[in-house]
Amino acid sequence: MSTDPHSMAERYARRIGLEDRYSLLRPEVWHMVQERQRAIIECLVAQGLTDLPSLRVVEVGCGAGGNLLELLRLGFAPEQLCGIELLPERAAQARRCLPAAVQILEGDASLRPIEPGSCDIVLQSTVFSSLLDDHFQQQLADAMWAWLKPGGGVLWYDFTVNNPRNRDVRGVPVRRVQQLFPQARLQATRLTLAPPLARVACAWHPGWYGVLNTLPFLRTHVLVWAGKPTTAGGDVAALKG
Repeated sequence: MSTDPHSMAERYARRIGLEDRYSLLRPEVWHMVQERQRAIIECLVAQGLTDLPSLRVVEVGCGAGGNLLELLRLGFAPEQLCGIELLPERAAQARRCLPAAVQILEGDASLRPIEPGSCDIVLQSTVFSSLLDDHFQQQLADAMWAWLKPGGGVLWYDFTVNNPRNRDVRGVPVRRVQQLFPQARLQATRLTLAPPLARVACAWHPGWYGVLNTLPFLRTHVLVWAGKPTTAGGDVAALKG
């Protein structure tokens, strides 16, 4: 087993005290969250995944459960949702804030007992950018791919550029996503104004987020649908935005 989950736990521990930076009370944060929510809705509709209560979803790295709460508000059924979280204290937070029907598993996601071919969607949000070991990235990606039904997909949200001020993370470009899921057909949309710039802009006025975010080269994240084909073969669709 790779040691990366242990080093990842250490890196997350170093972020304690920075939670306020991600508070929804901050205008740049709710701009980012609402933008991502709209992009997810558009992605689901584009894939024809509109019968939300019937869809089985597993989130890798569910944290305190915020993304799963968003899925519940969209109309996903709690008994169809499962979150996997490495850190026990964050998993405990998720259990407190989510309905009991939502399953929460602790530990290394690549080793969790998810039945192969049982999921319509496997979600990851800013997890792979915290995995600095290429081998473990691939190990986890292989597990996620195995969980998917044919016709399902990995719903991926992460940043694509390195942060020179934070050595605990690294950007994951779309070409790396394709390497991790070589059989997938990718559809990618660029979004999210660079957070350091967003914080400064929204300190002046929240409206500046939308103005600056019209410039695609200032967006640092991508939302990717990595679809599992019903037949062999995969490629990359054009990057939108």
